Parts: sequence; structure tokens; C-alpha cells
Amino acid sequence: MKRSIITAILAIGLVAGSLYAHHAAAGIDRTKTVTLEGTVKQFKWANPHSYMEVEVPNAKGGVDTWNLEMTSPAFLVRAGWKSTTVKFGDKIKATANPLKNGDPGGLFLSVTLTDGRTLTERAPAAGAPAAPAPAPAR
Repeated sequence: MKRSIITAILAIGLVAGSLYAHHAAAGIDRTKTVTLEGTVKQFKWANPHSYMEVEVPNAKGGVDTWNLEMTSPAFLVRAGWKSTTVKFGDKIKATANPLKNGDPGGLFLSVTLTDGRTLTERAPAAGAPAAPAPAPAR
């Protein structure tokens, strides 16, 4: 009985430690922000985290694929997103907190679409002005 209690406590500790490490975002540099202009390679609408891959031209004439981790679809919907908001081939401008190790990736902050809308991961605070609607196509 004593052995099974100790085993259960150790298992809970390992799971809790893993969850904390995952959500601590230790590899993200929250003191910096990068702006990326590129083409959506993939947008994954999934739990527990959605993500976006963006192909961004680099200084060497090639392309870097940036992996941007996002929040869950439940939060994105409240912020005005749909699963079709961005798709393969869309030209976008994204902002993110980059990875500390310099790899092309980070934590998503916002995206500006070709119609001028800027979306984040969180719904606007109560009383905050709504984002302007896009101008009608002519």
C-alpha cells in the first residue's frame, strides 16, 4: 500500500512538472518581438494549440519556415477567428515573440491580413473599441 502511494505521488509530480515546463515557455524570448512578412505554408486549427507555418524570405535569397505556436481554437474564436481565417498561400504580416535559440519560430502575437484586419489570440477587453470592418470590395 505504501509503495503504491509513493508511486502515485511520483507520477503526479512528473505529470505536473511536464505540464508546468510546457506552459512556462522557457524557450521564448518575451522581451523581443519580430515582425514577419511571408506566405502561409500551413495553418493548423487544433487543440491544445493551433499553429501557423509561415515562409519568410531571408537575407540569403532563400526562405525560412517560421513555426508560430498559437492558443487553442476556443480562444481564437472569441478573438474573431475561424478555421478558414488564414490558409495556404495567403500573404500575411505576423508578429511574434521569437525563440531564444534563434531558430525560426516563436509565440504568435498578431497577424495582419491582406484586407487590413489585424487579429490577435485574445478577444478585445470589455469596452475596447472593435477593430474596423474591412472596406467593401469594388
